[in-house]
Amino acid sequence: MDNRTNILECATELFYEKGYDAVGVQEIVDRAGTTKPTLYYYFKSKYGLLESIIDRFYTDFLKKLEKASVYQGDVPETLYETCKAYLKLAIGNKTLYLFTLSLIYSARENDSYKAIRPYMVKTHEIIVKIFDEASEKLGNMNGRQHQFASGFEGIINFYLIYYFEIGEPEIDIDEVGKNLVNQFMYGIFS
Repeated sequence: MDNRTNILECATELFYEKGYDAVGVQEIVDRAGTTKPTLYYYFKSKYGLLESIIDRFYTDFLKKLEKASVYQGDVPETLYETCKAYLKLAIGNKTLYLFTLSLIYSARENDSYKAIRPYMVKTHEIIVKIFDEASEKLGNMNGRQHQFASGFEGIINFYLIYYFEIGEPEIDIDEVGKNLVNQFMYGIFS
């Protein structure tokens, strides 16, 4: 493993374990078995390292999410494909997923929130687009596309937090995806 990747992985583990603000550069380089000048060479600062971790994670995720969320006239199917993209990403990258999710709930003036916000906004826009395009089929939308998108993201994220917390054995992504979408759809049609 090269130095850059090693630093990224060690910092991700530390940030996940202790939180971004609680980890110092010295602790990162100690875990990575490298030096501060090496970290600064690759990332310029601890914040630059955080941005690299987030970008590394979300670049691939956003591409997969955009592909999965293309609306083709079937709301439940589109939501199902979108949900599966979330589930696969989270289960395949538990540490990164939970770490980046925690950043969303950081204080608004905190560097960690500022780093995650553009990705959070983009993810939300992708989900809102589904409801914008499906508004004719979902007659009760009345301008609530953002509310629906937030609810859909919330049901997925809270399921995943619960899943990881209880240490459930491997899940069937297809089954869980269908169940979460059915639960969500029941809520918006009731």
